[in-house]
Amino acid sequence: MSGAGLAAAIAVMFAAAALRELPLQKLRGVIGRQVSLPSQLPGKVLGTMAGGAAAVLAAPAAPGRTALVVAFALPVAGFLAPDAWRQRQARLRHRRLLAALPDALDLLAVSVGAGRGAAAGLEQIARSGEGPLAEEMRLAVAEISCGVPLGAALASLRGRVPGGEMARLIAAIERSRRFGSPLADQLRRQATALRRDSHREVEDRAAKAAPKIQLVVALILVPSVLLMITAGLIANAGTLLAGF
Repeated sequence: MSGAGLAAAIAVMFAAAALRELPLQKLRGVIGRQVSLPSQLPGKVLGTMAGGAAAVLAAPAAPGRTALVVAFALPVAGFLAPDAWRQRQARLRHRRLLAALPDALDLLAVSVGAGRGAAAGLEQIARSGEGPLAEEMRLAVAEISCGVPLGAALASLRGRVPGGEMARLIAAIERSRRFGSPLADQLRRQATALRRDSHREVEDRAAKAAPKIQLVVALILVPSVLLMITAGLIANAGTLLAGF
């Protein structure tokens, strides 16, 4: 592959990677919301300028219509890069939060089973834990300590943490507060279900990784070994052909 073709391929890969980080159904909302915020504009401007500068250097070397692809894809990738980075960081943070949630549910179940209230259990999680989940719990505990009702603090927590996992936890606490249903058993069942879902997700990711590893082996390792064998054959061609 020529250098120009490689530049075009890299430009398309950058743009595709940025688009992959931004789900299509959220693309317009994310871009529109963040462009309207002055604090997000410098990153987008710098990303677009960097992509445009790279396009200026790469597009003239690209043959034919690939120059248009390079000229368009690199600035688009630079424009989307800040949003893609934030989306990726948010996704990784949410994954860390969910990974810590089963142990937190067990701790909360023990606290509730010992006769302490849900607010005291949340405070214990906030005090003893680390990471995104403990940070969110500390915010909720701070709101409660400032006089915010427990229901309002839980609603704020549900708004900050997307997904059904936190919503089910808060719903269980609300049911226990309103109807007196046993909370500890519900928390243990939720912790078991979360661990089961986590194991299933790990298995799915491992199954998806196998074809990618095979592709890397087929495209990189096998040609490298063949080149080494070919180089050895060429270097010893005189000895191998001496008997003919």
